[in-house]
Parts: sequence; C-alpha cells; structure tokens
Amino acid sequence: MSEDSRAGSWSSADSADLYGIDAWGRGYFAVSPHGRLLVRPNGAGEEGIDLLEVVEGLGERDLSPPLLIRFSDILAHRLRVLREAFGGAIAEYGYRGQYLAAYPIKVNQQRPVVEEVFRYGTEYDFGLEVGSKPELLAVMALTGGPSERLIVCNGFKDDGYIEAAILAARLGRRIVPIVEDPGELRLILKHARRHDVRPTIGVRVKLASQGAGRWKGSAGEKSKFGLFVSEILQMIELLSAHDMLDALQLVHCHPGSQIHDIDRLKDAIGELGHVYAELVRLGAPIQYVDVGGGLGVDYDGSRTRSESSMNYTLEEYAREVVYRLGSVCDERGVPHPTIVSESGRALSAYQSVLVFNVLGSAGPRTTYPQTFPVPEDLSEREDVPQPIRDLVYAYEAVEDGRLVECYHDAARAREEALNLFNLGYMSLELRGLAEQLFWGTCARVQDRLRGLDEVPEELEPLEDILSETYFCNFSVFQSLPDAWAIGQVFPIMPIHRLDERPTHQAVLADVTCDSDGQISRFVDGRATIDVHELIPHSDYYLAVFLVGAYQEALGDLHNLFGDTHVIHVRLHEEGGWWIDETVEGDTAREVLGYMQYDAERLQPLLARDCEVAVREGRMTVAETRMLLRFYQAELNGYTYLEADS
Repeated sequence: MSEDSRAGSWSSADSADLYGIDAWGRGYFAVSPHGRLLVRPNGAGEEGIDLLEVVEGLGERDLSPPLLIRFSDILAHRLRVLREAFGGAIAEYGYRGQYLAAYPIKVNQQRPVVEEVFRYGTEYDFGLEVGSKPELLAVMALTGGPSERLIVCNGFKDDGYIEAAILAARLGRRIVPIVEDPGELRLILKHARRHDVRPTIGVRVKLASQGAGRWKGSAGEKSKFGLFVSEILQMIELLSAHDMLDALQLVHCHPGSQIHDIDRLKDAIGELGHVYAELVRLGAPIQYVDVGGGLGVDYDGSRTRSESSMNYTLEEYAREVVYRLGSVCDERGVPHPTIVSESGRALSAYQSVLVFNVLGSAGPRTTYPQTFPVPEDLSEREDVPQPIRDLVYAYEAVEDGRLVECYHDAARAREEALNLFNLGYMSLELRGLAEQLFWGTCARVQDRLRGLDEVPEELEPLEDILSETYFCNFSVFQSLPDAWAIGQVFPIMPIHRLDERPTHQAVLADVTCDSDGQISRFVDGRATIDVHELIPHSDYYLAVFLVGAYQEALGDLHNLFGDTHVIHVRLHEEGGWWIDETVEGDTAREVLGYMQYDAERLQPLLARDCEVAVREGRMTVAETRMLLRFYQAELNGYTYLEADS
C-alpha cells in the first residue's frame, strides 16, 4: 500500500491492491479510476463492463439482488485460451497429435451454460463429458446430428445408461463409454450386439500416482473409479475373444480435482503414458489419451500450494502434459495420441459473479461510536467506581506512543467493571458506560494504527475484536455451498466506492436462520473483510467471484441426481415394523426441469434427429421408434442406478 494511502488519501489502485484483484482475476476484473468494479470479458487490456451499472439496470427491470450474473464471453475466452495453451505446447515440443477438450457438465450443468460451451467449442471440436444417465439424456438431445465431437461417459453405469450410450452411437454421436467396472464391459458388449453398433470404448486406469489437495483421494489406487492393471488385462482378453479389441480407443485417468501442485500432475501423466504405450503393444488401437480434470483455479491469488490456489499457470499445465506424454511415446516408439482433458473448473469458474446487497450491520463500531461526550460530572459522582474512572482515563489518553498501554488499561478496567456488576456493585447504566468507553478506546487505538508501518503484536487482535457483522441478502447454502461445506474461499469485494478507504472489518452473514450461514474466511487468510461504512438509505453491493464452477450444481442438483425415495418406517404394535408412507424420488424429467430443460421440448428435438437418421439410412423407422420409447421411459425413470432392464 502506498505512503499516500497510509497518510489518508485513497485511490482505486489501493483498492485493487487491497482486494488482490490482479492476482486472482486473471485480467477479467479490474477497478476503474472512478471506483467501480469492471468486468473485462476478453481479459486484460479490453474495455470493461461496469458491474454496478449492470446491477442498477437489472433493478430497473424489477430484478433485484441477489443476482447471479454470468458473463458468456468470459466462458468463450476461457475455451479459446485453453486451446491456445495446448496449441502452443504442441508446436513447441513438436507433438504429432491433436488436443481436444471435453467439458464435464457436472461442473455447471445449467442448460444455457452447456449449450454455450458446446456452441463456443465448435471451432475447436471440443466435446462434453457426462457422469450420469440424466446428464447423458440431456446431452443426447442437445448435441444434435452425427458428430465427431467426443461425448465421454464417466461414472457408475447401469443397464439403461449403457444402452443410452450405445443408442447415441447408433444415432451418429462420437460417444465413448468409459469402463469403470468390469461388469460395465459386458453390458457394452450386450447392447452393441443387440443394436448392431461397433462402439468406441474407453477405460479408466487406477494410477499408483497419488493425487494432491482436498480431493487427492479421487486419484491413486484407492480412488473410487477405474480398473486396476490386472483388470485391464482381463478386459483386453474379453474384447479379443469377442473380436472387439479395435473398439478400445481411449485410455483415461483422473489425477484429482483442483490440483494445486504441478509435481503431482507430472507423475500421473508419466504413468498414464506408459499404460497407453503398453495397451498399444497389446494390440489396442488407442487414439485418445484422456488426462481427466484437475486443472486448478487460483481462488486466493497466491499462486502457492495452498488448497485454494495452484503453483502453476495454464500454459505450464499444457506444456507438462504435452511434453511428458510426447516423451514417453518417443521413448516407447508409439504414435502420439490425441490428448483429451476434462478441465471444467478452469473453464467455467470465472464466468459467474454473485452480487448481493448489504441489509444492515451489527457490532461494536455500529453500536459504540469512537467519539462521544463523556459525562462532565463523572469525576464528582460518588457512585462511580474506580474501573469507570480508569476507562475514562484510557479513552482520553489515546495517542501515538501509548497505544498498547491504553488498550491494556482499558481491557483491565473493563474486566474489573464487569466483575463489580456481576457482584451487584454497579448499576446497569454504569455498565453501559463502561462498554461504551472500552469500545471507543479500541476504535481510537485501531484508527491510530492505520498510520503505522507495523502493528504491535499485542494490538493484532483488535481487528477481530472490532469486527462487525454485515447482514447480506443471499444464502450461503444455495449460492456458495462450498464455502459452507469444505471451507472453500472465494474472492469477495465491493463493486463500488472503491475510490474510498474501507474503514470497517466485517464477517458476512446471510439471511438464513442458521448460525453456519456466514462467511468468515477470505482470500487474504483473515477472518474479516475490509468494507465501507454503511450509508443510511443507500445501497451497498458486494460481489463474490469465481463461482461458476460447482456452486450452482451443488446448490441445486449435483450430477442431476435428484431427491432419493423417502420411506417412513414405524414399529408395529404387534412386533416388527411397517411402512407408514413412501415418497418417490425425483425422475430424470423432474430434475431436468429444475435445470431449465423443458422435457416436452427435448423429445421432439430427438425425434427430429431420428428422422434425419432414417433419411440418411443410419437407422430404420422401427429402430428410431424403439429409441424414442426408451428415451421417454428413461425420462420418467429414477435418477439413481437401477437394476438391469
């Protein structure tokens, strides 16, 4: 922070520095000279959109906060920079394969987002990744027509999920069911024979390389998904026995989510490269090596190995993947495959901003102003005990050079005053005066600290002691579930008044009646955030950034798995138990409706595609009728796994 800002003046540049916007914003966000938050959809150097102007314009249209605002152009830009990063690495290392991305829709499966990803990814041939049957049903209808753009199918699969994938392949999609369990391969073979489809199959390998970060358990030998090497060898034998080894064209791994340490990625990619080379040696014509997800987002802007950061850049990530995979291929004398990544968080996080207004505040600075008239007759009154006199002295003696002394004197005197009150020797009015003197002394001391280069250690707790609660018009559980559930930090800052010095520290409480409904951990590691004093009858807006990944999905329906069946069980008077009531869980149709997919429009879209398939000779009328009946039945089916149909 500059000398001028410490001395009293404040600029927009000081706010940008205070909130670390250049560190975590990746050029998409900036502060204008007029103290407004700007959104730059195409990155640094581009003209910005005034976020407050957007919020006020929405208000004129009767759309009041809280508002989740998506900037679609940021999403398009993220797709482009991802492609450019891998394109640059491929050129730098002379890699002889291509690069494709498959956006995992679980990261944000809202229909407009998925449609935009698919549309913006057209020029790069980017595809999609699904992790459940409802997600596949949505993607089948939205992708339309024969296409070579990949649809990667991960997650546990039942009979209906596998059949949906096979039928999508018959319809002309470039769909790749990933074998996560040996039993899934038999279902693929069964439906491939039944529908006369030569499928493209992938396999996920359980790597020995351990993951890193909060989700390190999603990688390594203890990971939830994937096959051990011995199981992959059995898969090779089974495919060979069915004359289907040529169908195995993709090998997949998942090194972890939000990988914060690049060294972990290096180990995983090297191991995956050798698995690929061995599968080629065994006769599998592998075309794609899918390195999974894991590309991180630097939420706190520290570029470190903290769980909310990452110690590498997008370009470094791409170079490591390309270099290590290419090196293994050259060493083993095998072709360079097409590299596929499932980088969802890094694509979608930046596009969404949550804006909410502050409703009010509570805390010492709100209740007890630092300047107030001390009663003139206080020293003459016989009922005033010594602790009150000491508090008056500490309050009036605050000056540079005596800050620690005055704070200690005030704290001791306050404690003595409270003891007297609890023993019945002090009136309620005098206790109130003691509180006012103590908090006023603390506030005066803290204000003096702003002019110091270094805060004395004894006075560091003042920030927390004097922090306020700003009551904000949003729900943590609906809009920021990761902040509540796993302590994820998100960048938060005001969107206006940024040319004014923020003079208060606060925790942010939402409008729910749950005590957990607050944010008390911020990107700079503190438990409070710097905010401005509230002006009566004037709006004050804060925004949370980088919320486009997972927050909407987790706040609504992650992976489009809906409510489970609910069964009420009671003990029977004559012994045993009985079912009092059953509430059936969500169908795929219902959860798709929650995510703005109109199921009544999805089937006509698919039916039109079926007619094209008949006209082009890829399917018969009877086959398309069967597909549509199947699709309708699955829309009305349970979102969770079911027994083989």
